[in-house]
Amino acid sequence: MTKRSFADYHVSDEIKRALAVLKYETPTEVQSKVIPLSMENQDLIVKSQTGSGKTASFGIPVCEMMEWEEKKPQALILTPTRELAVQVREDITNIGRFKRIKAVAVYGKEPFTKQKEELKQKTHVVVGTPGRVMDHIQRETLVLDQIKYLIIDEADEMLNRGFIDEVEEIIKELPLERVTMVFSATLPKDVENLCHKYMKDPIHIEIESTGVTADTIEHFVMEVKEEEKISLLKDVTVVENPDSCLIFCRTKEHVDAVYSELEKAKYSCERLHGGLEQEDRFAVMEGFKLGNFRYLVATDVAARGIDIDNVTLVINYDVPLEKESYVHRTGRTGRAGNRGKAITFSTPFEGKFMKAIEKYIGFEIPAIEAPSHLDVAGGKAAFEEKLSGRRVVRNNKTARINQDIMKLHFSGGKKKKIRAVDFVGTIAKIPGVTADDIGIITIHDHMSYVDILNGKGSLVLQAMENATIKGKKLKVSKAIK
Repeated sequence: MTKRSFADYHVSDEIKRALAVLKYETPTEVQSKVIPLSMENQDLIVKSQTGSGKTASFGIPVCEMMEWEEKKPQALILTPTRELAVQVREDITNIGRFKRIKAVAVYGKEPFTKQKEELKQKTHVVVGTPGRVMDHIQRETLVLDQIKYLIIDEADEMLNRGFIDEVEEIIKELPLERVTMVFSATLPKDVENLCHKYMKDPIHIEIESTGVTADTIEHFVMEVKEEEKISLLKDVTVVENPDSCLIFCRTKEHVDAVYSELEKAKYSCERLHGGLEQEDRFAVMEGFKLGNFRYLVATDVAARGIDIDNVTLVINYDVPLEKESYVHRTGRTGRAGNRGKAITFSTPFEGKFMKAIEKYIGFEIPAIEAPSHLDVAGGKAAFEEKLSGRRVVRNNKTARINQDIMKLHFSGGKKKKIRAVDFVGTIAKIPGVTADDIGIITIHDHMSYVDILNGKGSLVLQAMENATIKGKKLKVSKAIK
């Protein structure tokens, strides 16, 4: 029997409530197959495309199974890229929001000490890239003895990036009594071998039905000479006039060139490639999710880890050389049941790559003509009107779940011997507030953060200005982030 709604699963009210806010209504195929088996603590090997809803397929059971009282991490999720680590951490936090599940992301190019501090707090789920996870294990800042769930996400990409040995080293450090789940778009021999070596009678789940690409995406190709690409790009964006658009280039030099052309033409745009500082990359991702700009020019680094439900148009400014990249890039549109469009610019020299892509996805991509001068002229007014307006994001999951949450900052922490129970005890006594209105509590040496749920933030902020915690008067304010 396939589940018709998330209400059919035996998950707690807190998780059901988060799923309702996140608008997860009908399970996708991967979710309806994975969730029931993982709730029975079954090892799984799941072959499923990106964009099929797999993060929630392991995120929901993981959040459900976490023992809230346990201070040490109970689940470890390995991802091949920093972007994906951050995305998965956000998804887990959103699903576990009302159960107060604390997820931490650890990855390279970010200060080790900052992560070490976070891991000292009560942490339920750790998401990370193999190198940095190994680092934390070796320096004993990540304690593994309570890990009950290991999830390896995008296993084929781990292999492509040469991380498979590190993944194996990490597995050897974990408790033997655990549940292991491996998710991969393809199952190369090395990934298969890894699974059989470290998993107990795993069940294979293969999600075939949607084909390689989602059927909510329309695909087109336009023939173009290299030197005419920029003017074609401008014409296509005028005629298509997308709410939000991702433009993929093969190299960071191309990204920079396209970005500066669009900026000159007053497009609301940003760029993203591996040459940027990690902090800037995250800021750009975040800005795109929040709708601060409409066009994002990027290399393949962004094709994994962007989970935005309303990218309406993907343009492949350059044909991707790897056929898998085509699926990852175009899979950024047509998500969550929305329709999307993918247009690829192909120069005379790129025909062979297009043929390989078509063979891989199993259909021929229809060729269409470049827009006519008449079409471009006709679309100009509407295009310019949209260009000057801010993009409206209707479906930013995190914004929706955080809508009724206020993060409060208190001027005291461990050094004043303050613990989470002290905050709960004091805040839950405020008239109109209960323990259910208190979210994640993070206590540092000299300060603490408390999430107040259900729109009760202002009420608590007001009441706490005159209250004491454990007999101590703490300054309280709304946290900046």
